[in-house]
Amino acid sequence: MRPPAQPARGRPRSEAVERAILEGTMKLLEEGVPLGELSIERIARTAGVGKAAIYRRWSGKEELFVDVLLSIEPDQPELPGTSMRDDLVVLLEWLRRRGLASRSSAILRTAQAQMKSSPRIWEAYHSAVIVPRRRLGVEVLRRGQRAGELRADLDVELANDLFIGPMLVRSVLRPDADLTEGLPERIVDTLLEGLRPAGAVTRPRSGGSPTGARSVSSPPVSPECARFVTDHP
Repeated sequence: MRPPAQPARGRPRSEAVERAILEGTMKLLEEGVPLGELSIERIARTAGVGKAAIYRRWSGKEELFVDVLLSIEPDQPELPGTSMRDDLVVLLEWLRRRGLASRSSAILRTAQAQMKSSPRIWEAYHSAVIVPRRRLGVEVLRRGQRAGELRADLDVELANDLFIGPMLVRSVLRPDADLTEGLPERIVDTLLEGLRPAGAVTRPRSGGSPTGARSVSSPPVSPECARFVTDHP
């Protein structure tokens, strides 16, 4: 006969307790409590748990604060993979919606403002959120280069900044600027006009056949020439 199973050592973590701690911290942030006054004791009292429950999960308030930031950060968007343009539009639409959420969320505004006052928190946030996001955008551009949708000699790191820069400016530096629907398409299409290889074929936006990257138009006709054609059919 097998010996009876031994109980697992240690106390299992409760998701409900973790959620209560995160939400308690969010509540204090929403009330405008600065990071310097955000003590573990105050968080525990707001969450309705003991301080030991917090220290079993986080080494201190800085580590807890980073997890709070991650919990309110939206998931990375799922890219369609149909073309570089489509993937870029989805990425910028995600940034547009995030910008709208930041404007309407007191928690996000307070958390982002206080995060930049702490180098340790900013570095942790940068590694966990910003670096993967930039890596995703750069990979989209590299796939575009391999597919001939983007010039092969282009610096994709710089190109990534060119694509996301206008959306970040409107989201962060110009809170009064409009983040209207269709803005991602306008940004992407405007930049791609100058970044595509010469003679590249563009994918149709909605139906129709592919067209050249640069439209060919007739040269302007002078009034004298127009009169000559009219008088001499």
